[in-house]
Amino acid sequence: MKAFSANNRLKTIILLVLCVSSAVGAIALGIDDTLPGVGLAFLAAVTFILAFVHPWRSPRKFLLLLLAAVLGLILFIALFILIDITAQNPASPVAMRELANSPAIEITSMILAMVLPAALLIGLVGWIVMKIRRRRQT
Repeated sequence: MKAFSANNRLKTIILLVLCVSSAVGAIALGIDDTLPGVGLAFLAAVTFILAFVHPWRSPRKFLLLLLAAVLGLILFIALFILIDITAQNPASPVAMRELANSPAIEITSMILAMVLPAALLIGLVGWIVMKIRRRRQT
Protein backbone atom coordinates (compact mmCIF):
# COMPACT_ATOMS: atom_id res chain seq x y z
CA MET A 1 0.00 0.00 0.00
CA LYS A 2 2.44 2.61 -1.19
CA ALA A 3 -0.48 5.01 -1.64
CA PHE A 4 -0.77 5.40 2.15
CA SER A 5 2.93 5.65 2.90
CA ALA A 6 4.22 8.86 4.46
CA ASN A 7 5.41 10.26 1.12
CA ASN A 8 2.16 9.63 -0.75
CA ARG A 9 -0.50 10.02 1.94
CA LEU A 10 -1.36 13.67 1.15
CA LYS A 11 -1.77 12.99 -2.59
CA THR A 12 -3.93 9.96 -1.85
CA ILE A 13 -6.18 11.89 0.51
CA ILE A 14 -6.53 14.76 -1.98
CA LEU A 15 -7.49 12.32 -4.75
CA LEU A 16 -10.02 10.57 -2.49
CA VAL A 17 -11.57 13.92 -1.52
CA LEU A 18 -11.83 14.81 -5.22
CA CYS A 19 -13.44 11.42 -5.82
CA VAL A 20 -16.06 11.95 -3.14
CA SER A 21 -16.80 15.53 -4.22
CA SER A 22 -17.15 14.45 -7.86
CA ALA A 23 -19.46 11.61 -6.84
CA VAL A 24 -21.61 13.97 -4.77
CA GLY A 25 -21.73 16.39 -7.69
CA ALA A 26 -22.74 13.59 -10.06
CA ILE A 27 -25.51 12.52 -7.68
CA ALA A 28 -26.71 16.12 -7.33
CA LEU A 29 -26.82 16.64 -11.10
CA GLY A 30 -28.08 13.17 -11.88
CA ILE A 31 -26.53 10.81 -14.38
CA ASP A 32 -29.64 9.70 -16.24
CA ASP A 33 -29.75 12.40 -18.88
CA THR A 34 -27.10 15.03 -18.15
CA LEU A 35 -23.66 14.95 -19.69
CA PRO A 36 -22.04 16.93 -16.83
CA GLY A 37 -23.37 14.37 -14.34
CA VAL A 38 -21.93 11.48 -16.32
CA GLY A 39 -18.65 13.37 -16.66
CA LEU A 40 -18.48 13.93 -12.91
CA ALA A 41 -19.23 10.25 -12.26
CA PHE A 42 -16.44 9.24 -14.65
CA LEU A 43 -14.11 11.76 -12.98
CA ALA A 44 -14.98 10.21 -9.61
CA ALA A 45 -14.05 6.77 -10.97
CA VAL A 46 -10.78 8.06 -12.43
CA THR A 47 -9.73 9.84 -9.24
CA PHE A 48 -10.66 6.78 -7.15
CA ILE A 49 -8.35 4.59 -9.22
CA LEU A 50 -5.61 7.23 -9.35
CA ALA A 51 -5.68 7.48 -5.56
CA PHE A 52 -4.29 3.96 -5.39
CA VAL A 53 -2.07 3.78 -8.49
CA HIS A 54 -0.34 7.18 -8.46
CA PRO A 55 2.82 5.82 -6.76
CA TRP A 56 3.35 3.17 -9.46
CA ARG A 57 6.44 3.67 -11.61
CA SER A 58 6.49 0.34 -13.45
CA PRO A 59 4.95 -0.14 -16.90
CA ARG A 60 4.22 -3.76 -15.96
CA LYS A 61 1.81 -2.75 -13.18
CA PHE A 62 -0.12 -0.48 -15.54
CA LEU A 63 -0.19 -3.23 -18.16
CA LEU A 64 -1.67 -5.61 -15.60
CA LEU A 65 -4.28 -2.98 -14.71
CA LEU A 66 -5.08 -2.60 -18.41
CA LEU A 67 -5.45 -6.35 -18.91
CA ALA A 68 -7.58 -6.69 -15.77
CA ALA A 69 -9.84 -3.88 -16.99
CA VAL A 70 -10.26 -5.55 -20.40
CA LEU A 71 -11.05 -8.88 -18.77
CA GLY A 72 -13.43 -7.18 -16.33
CA LEU A 73 -15.20 -5.38 -19.19
CA ILE A 74 -15.70 -8.65 -21.07
CA LEU A 75 -17.02 -10.40 -17.96
CA PHE A 76 -19.23 -7.39 -17.12
CA ILE A 77 -20.84 -7.45 -20.55
CA ALA A 78 -21.38 -11.22 -20.45
CA LEU A 79 -22.83 -11.12 -16.94
CA PHE A 80 -25.29 -8.36 -17.67
CA ILE A 81 -26.40 -10.01 -20.91
CA LEU A 82 -27.19 -13.12 -18.86
CA ILE A 83 -29.00 -11.02 -16.24
CA ASP A 84 -31.05 -9.34 -18.96
CA ILE A 85 -31.95 -12.69 -20.53
CA THR A 86 -33.01 -13.97 -17.10
CA ALA A 87 -35.10 -10.86 -16.42
CA GLN A 88 -36.98 -11.17 -19.71
CA ASN A 89 -37.55 -14.93 -19.60
CA PRO A 90 -41.08 -15.67 -18.36
CA ALA A 91 -40.03 -19.22 -17.43
CA SER A 92 -37.45 -18.05 -14.88
CA PRO A 93 -38.55 -17.93 -11.23
CA VAL A 94 -40.22 -14.72 -10.04
CA ALA A 95 -37.58 -14.17 -7.36
CA MET A 96 -34.85 -14.36 -10.01
CA ARG A 97 -36.66 -11.84 -12.24
CA GLU A 98 -37.18 -9.48 -9.30
CA LEU A 99 -33.52 -9.73 -8.37
CA ALA A 100 -32.50 -9.01 -11.97
CA ASN A 101 -34.67 -5.87 -11.96
CA SER A 102 -33.65 -4.70 -8.49
CA PRO A 103 -31.99 -1.33 -7.81
CA ALA A 104 -28.94 -3.14 -6.41
CA ILE A 105 -28.19 -4.61 -9.85
CA GLU A 106 -28.67 -1.20 -11.46
CA ILE A 107 -26.33 0.49 -8.98
CA THR A 108 -23.71 -2.24 -9.38
CA SER A 109 -23.88 -2.03 -13.15
CA MET A 110 -23.53 1.76 -13.08
CA ILE A 111 -20.49 1.60 -10.80
CA LEU A 112 -18.85 -1.05 -12.98
CA ALA A 113 -19.74 0.91 -16.12
CA MET A 114 -17.77 3.85 -14.73
CA VAL A 115 -14.85 2.09 -13.00
CA LEU A 116 -13.89 -0.39 -15.73
CA PRO A 117 -13.45 2.18 -18.56
CA ALA A 118 -11.60 4.45 -16.12
CA ALA A 119 -9.25 1.59 -15.22
CA LEU A 120 -8.81 0.84 -18.91
CA LEU A 121 -7.91 4.46 -19.63
CA ILE A 122 -5.52 4.79 -16.67
CA GLY A 123 -3.89 1.45 -17.46
CA LEU A 124 -3.33 2.38 -21.10
CA VAL A 125 -2.07 5.91 -20.48
CA GLY A 126 0.07 4.83 -17.51
CA TRP A 127 1.60 1.97 -19.46
CA ILE A 128 2.49 4.24 -22.42
CA VAL A 129 3.90 7.00 -20.20
CA MET A 130 6.00 4.61 -18.11
CA LYS A 131 7.32 2.87 -21.26
CA ILE A 132 8.40 6.23 -22.69
CA ARG A 133 9.95 7.21 -19.36
CA ARG A 134 11.92 3.95 -19.19
CA ARG A 135 13.26 4.41 -22.71
CA ARG A 136 14.43 7.94 -21.95
CA GLN A 137 16.23 6.77 -18.80
CA THR A 138 18.24 4.12 -20.64
